[in-house]
Amino acid sequence: MSMITARTNVITDCRALDEEIFSSKEPVVIKGLVNHWKLAEQGRQSDSHAIHYLKSHYNGAPSTASIGSPDIKGRFFYNEERTQLNYDSRTMRVDEVLDLIQAGFNEQNPTSYYIASNVIDTHFPDFRRENDIVIPRPESIVPLEDLRISIWIGNRTTACCHYDASDNLACCVVGKRRFTLFPPDQIANLYPGPLTPTPGGQALSMVDFNNPDFTQYPKFADAIQHGQIAELEAGDALYLPSMWWHQVEALNAFNVLVNYWWSNSPKYMGAATNVLYHALLSLRDKPEHEKLGWKHIFDYYIFGDAEQAAEHLPEPARGYLGEMDLAKSKMLRAMLLNKLNR
Repeated sequence: MSMITARTNVITDCRALDEEIFSSKEPVVIKGLVNHWKLAEQGRQSDSHAIHYLKSHYNGAPSTASIGSPDIKGRFFYNEERTQLNYDSRTMRVDEVLDLIQAGFNEQNPTSYYIASNVIDTHFPDFRRENDIVIPRPESIVPLEDLRISIWIGNRTTACCHYDASDNLACCVVGKRRFTLFPPDQIANLYPGPLTPTPGGQALSMVDFNNPDFTQYPKFADAIQHGQIAELEAGDALYLPSMWWHQVEALNAFNVLVNYWWSNSPKYMGAATNVLYHALLSLRDKPEHEKLGWKHIFDYYIFGDAEQAAEHLPEPARGYLGEMDLAKSKMLRAMLLNKLNR
């Protein structure tokens, strides 16, 4: 989006992939990080070479394909009433989708095809032998089995602006991608859509970044002042911290992205989105003075110093206020389930 002039921090020495990058609170582009991948090499020869390479590693397992009619022009979004999504999802073979994408190479406005976040090992079991990197994180923080490694395949498509609750290293392997990025505090200026339906669990920004309606969405002008653009060539990667809003545009007739997702939190913590839904049920419609009281309580127990609520209590009395572990998480989850089911 041309109105955003700020560019994401860029590292040009791909050998500099280290823990310092992944402790950044802002996105970082790493130029040429996956230039050596076999798929990237095939893509530099031609899209057809890249498609043939993917087919040669595909095991035939079915996948979910998102299919949009030509009139959406690749923008996967809501319908006019915002009650449904503007595309269909079908179970298909990956090689079938690849053939359909290739058949549309010469069309001015082809049908949009997108295979989103397909776990690589379940569909391309040998792919990572020639296309993989090591995330330089301590095993104690990110166990190898907690990494989710996914592949995204499609033609010219736009994944509208949303956030993800995991840290992300997005590797542009074939084609080019443009990320339009906003920090988490810009949520109100991005006008999130309904919580359901969603493409992947998070609401989409209602603003069309290529043709913003400042009459309907006036605060988006403020978001622009905080936005960043990350332009990725084939072989580049983007580190994207969790909770950053991002729109992703695939700019070529054929595009492949591989991303590594992880969380620095233990698995037993569960999804914070569950807290949001529960708060909608239990807090949002309380009287204003009561909500303010609960805000102070949450600041004390949750959003402030994590140790202050327990530091004046004897160790045996701290219970759930002490350090959380697997055993305590199971007890707390059981208590919550019991209360919710009453």
